[in-house]
Amino acid sequence: MSSQDRYIPGVPCWVDTTQPDPDAAVAFYGDLFGWEFEDVMPPGSPGKYYVARLGGKDVAAVGSRPEAAPPGAVWNTYVWVADADETAAKVRAADGSVLMEPFDVGDAGRMAIFADPAGAVFCVWQAKQHRGAAVVNEHASLNFNDLHTRDLNGAKSFYRSVFGWEVLDAGGGLMWALPAYGDFLEQRTPGLRDNIAKMGAPERFEEVVASVGAISDDQRDVPSHWGVTFAVDDADAIATRASELGGRVVMGPFDAPWVRMAVIEDPQGATFTASKFVPENKSLAENTGAPTAAEAS
Repeated sequence: MSSQDRYIPGVPCWVDTTQPDPDAAVAFYGDLFGWEFEDVMPPGSPGKYYVARLGGKDVAAVGSRPEAAPPGAVWNTYVWVADADETAAKVRAADGSVLMEPFDVGDAGRMAIFADPAGAVFCVWQAKQHRGAAVVNEHASLNFNDLHTRDLNGAKSFYRSVFGWEVLDAGGGLMWALPAYGDFLEQRTPGLRDNIAKMGAPERFEEVVASVGAISDDQRDVPSHWGVTFAVDDADAIATRASELGGRVVMGPFDAPWVRMAVIEDPQGATFTASKFVPENKSLAENTGAPTAAEAS
């Protein structure tokens, strides 16, 4: 592990979106978020993989949709692991599915694609040269990875077995917590725990690695899935610009505990959440009627 790594095993570390027309997606996200792109695939490759950067640092990627993949566009979550092959064995033991066996991605790392027992697809990343997102929790960068599931109890069992995650009730929703992550962050940024406590954040919030929510019974057509949330300076402005660029605002913008957010669908159908941190909203309770990202997806 590099001394500069911001991840430990069990922490989401990267997102990319697979798109039928990656060049069109590059135009959309480049305008919306100010990302600069580089196609890192070798010349003559059948597909494209554009790494998005802010200030020269990696934040996400846009890639071609593999021929065998389902139609449409989607955002993908990657979880940092020490050994992709060992993780595949854990997934099988926990009744998950190995959709793509671990394989090397050049000198960048080793990855695999899995599905939990309810069908939510996610990837794992065993890092080599590519060390995950270098910018997070800033405008136009990854802020959260969100599991929306039809089997909350099954998800608790599966992800605890595979990654050691625990469910934490954060007041405004349920979160995945990894106990070792809080210690790692405190070592990386001394005083972090005290600062989080002074903000009035829920206990153990420094251990949070992702969110989880149950899909409501009235959303019968929504499958279990992983979603992504990007931090933004102005959720309303992002929603407006996304519409101007050919995207669609699925829900919002709306206020929720700690944030103001909008759920957006890009022109090719990949859905994501844009979220502005609003400390004044920390007191908003679940019974205020504000929808959640899980309800909107």
